[in-house]
Amino acid sequence: MKGTKAEDFRSMTVQELDGRIFEMKKQLFNMRMQLHSNQLTNTNEISNVRKNIARAFTVRGEKMSEAQNA
Repeated sequence: MKGTKAEDFRSMTVQELDGRIFEMKKQLFNMRMQLHSNQLTNTNEISNVRKNIARAFTVRGEKMSEAQNA
């Protein structure tokens, strides 16, 4: 998941994006649990996952607006 770019998300369909967003949200939840139980060693990964979720939502919104305009 490291280094995920918006172009990677743009090559996916809306359904694939929804699945990836769900997976990343699950990953973020697990990381937060690890953080609070002092098991997470790299705390920067939390912000990386949050940014990837935002990127995926942005691309999903672009695809949805393109579908409405077409």
